[in-house]
Amino acid sequence: MLSGLQHFVFCRRQWALIHVEQVWAENLRTVEGSLLHQKAHDSLDRESRGDLFILRGVSIQSRELGVAGQCDVLEFHRCSDGITLKNKEGLWQPYPVEYKRGVPKENDADRLQLCAQAMCLEEMLSCDIANGALFYGEIRRREEVVFTHALRQKVRGCLEEMHDYFQRGYTPRVKPFKGCSACSLSELCVPKMLRQKRVEDYVNEALSESLGLMHTQEDNE
Repeated sequence: MLSGLQHFVFCRRQWALIHVEQVWAENLRTVEGSLLHQKAHDSLDRESRGDLFILRGVSIQSRELGVAGQCDVLEFHRCSDGITLKNKEGLWQPYPVEYKRGVPKENDADRLQLCAQAMCLEEMLSCDIANGALFYGEIRRREEVVFTHALRQKVRGCLEEMHDYFQRGYTPRVKPFKGCSACSLSELCVPKMLRQKRVEDYVNEALSESLGLMHTQEDNE
């Protein structure tokens, strides 16, 4: 799922719990996010305003990237070098808009998800998309995102790693960080337990101690 990219960048373990192990739990943040997306994902809602045409809840995919998902809002701006649309005169430039409940993040999680949407649309519509926007519900404002070469390469790198984990059924161990307290899966993930020794390490240490004790006894005999 394309939406998993945001989870993956936030925390690889969180992504694996959700998308590999199929574990999920709600908290206030996830519920608020779901309500915000419900308003944006009405696929029957179409809007035309002069040189602007708006679709919502648009299904997208990329065979090259191996992902599928939805655009919250897909705007088409009339321009001189865009694409043609059925039953619409002129040429139109696609402009994806992703809705988020909170405020802009310090990391690239949201920007990477939006960039991946643009890359899917480019493959589907045979066009180039230079930028899009993130709308944050808490501040009620858009943040424009430019889809640079570096951002696109980071999308590809993350997706390659995600496909590898998914095919292996692998859930990584991660170090607890401040974001754990806001995660709806914190009680299922039990991040504090990750500070403890692995069972394998414990068994190896116990065996080493036992072998050492045996050698000591032999030497004494």
